[in-house]
Amino acid sequence: MPIQNRRSFLKLSALAGAFSTNSLFHQAHAEEWQAAARAVSHMDVKEVAQNEDYWSVIQRGFSVSPQIMNLNNGGVSPSPIVVQEAVARYNQLTNEGPSYFMWQILDEGREPLRAKLARLAGTSPEEIAIDRNTTEALNTIIYGLPLKAGDEVVGCKYDYGHMMEAYKQRQERDGIVYRQVSFNFPVEDVDAIVKTYQQAMTPKTKIVHVTHVMNSMGQIMPVQRIADMAHAHGAEVIVDGAHSFGVLDFKVPDLHCDYYGTSLHKFLCAPIGTGMMWVKREKIAQLWPLLCAADPHSPDIRKFEDIGTRSFPLEQGIGEAINFHEAMGTRRKQERLFYLKTYWSTRVQEMKGVKLHTSAKPEFSCAIGSVSVEGYTPAELLDVLFQRYKIHSKTVNLDGLKCLRVTPHVYTPIADLDRFVNAIGELAAEKNG
Repeated sequence: MPIQNRRSFLKLSALAGAFSTNSLFHQAHAEEWQAAARAVSHMDVKEVAQNEDYWSVIQRGFSVSPQIMNLNNGGVSPSPIVVQEAVARYNQLTNEGPSYFMWQILDEGREPLRAKLARLAGTSPEEIAIDRNTTEALNTIIYGLPLKAGDEVVGCKYDYGHMMEAYKQRQERDGIVYRQVSFNFPVEDVDAIVKTYQQAMTPKTKIVHVTHVMNSMGQIMPVQRIADMAHAHGAEVIVDGAHSFGVLDFKVPDLHCDYYGTSLHKFLCAPIGTGMMWVKREKIAQLWPLLCAADPHSPDIRKFEDIGTRSFPLEQGIGEAINFHEAMGTRRKQERLFYLKTYWSTRVQEMKGVKLHTSAKPEFSCAIGSVSVEGYTPAELLDVLFQRYKIHSKTVNLDGLKCLRVTPHVYTPIADLDRFVNAIGELAAEKNG
């Protein structure tokens, strides 16, 4: 392909919509997906969530291994085939002349990508920074806040480990005070959750850190209510959105927070090693970048992207992941993920010796569920599920919660969940009669 054509292809791809003729998604899926959407157009989203014919069309867009059943999509989700192809195409182009094609061609795609992410997040592009994962986004915020000795931060013992470690390092280095609340999850009382955070606050509290969806058991936290309470007490709010973006039907400003970070390689199915940080515009100037910047006090969100050489092919692959996601629709996807979680969890909860650690209510849970089986440690259960059934999941051992985290995705067929339910039944019966 001539250089000028390549340039045109890349620029058009960065701007392509879900069914634009310029996108790889359109070339691979538009006709079939449009037909599938028409077939369920008379149904409400809850009915579509249970329509296996519709979701079989979505499932064909993935290339997952038939050798294992992956129920740890909360860790890293696979990218659809079109996303993989986009990354491969951008990578091949890059290697034809890296310094030219990276900086002169692919780098021009970041602003259209920023705009595309902003539309999905419901924010201004001037508040979106593109990075590599939630840890990078939230560590940039945590280390960049102008906190001083004696300032207090309130978080939770079930927040993600890397965030807790970051606050503990600031506590050791800068003398801040890091307080943590705890819960006996699942909790289905919004007032009680908000009150727990409020009771941990003092006049010195500067930051309240909230995980939107707890990664260990899938509890959805009432972020907006917590944020409103925290602001009323003079504190800013950071939200860990690793397990909410690309899952729940919301816009970031709906949360009323000041800072938000997420990984795009989880439920959005973007290339592995891609993430996003959102900072309320008036907060950008006060936040120090994690790495160097010519003007660290700039109000320009791009100061957080000065990380040196980066993977341009991965970044540009995000656009096709958004196309894939938007063609499904966020609400439709959310309902499907909730249905899948409900499908397996309601079947195992009646089994002797099996305990669920996740709410069954949609306002308090969605894609992630956690389960334990009496007679097995989480590590033992993880091992036997893989060795005997080739089912892959993740253990949780955090502040007294000992269980297995189970996270299917839209590509997961019901037959796989039946296999998982049968496996849990067999293992529970072996230990509990």
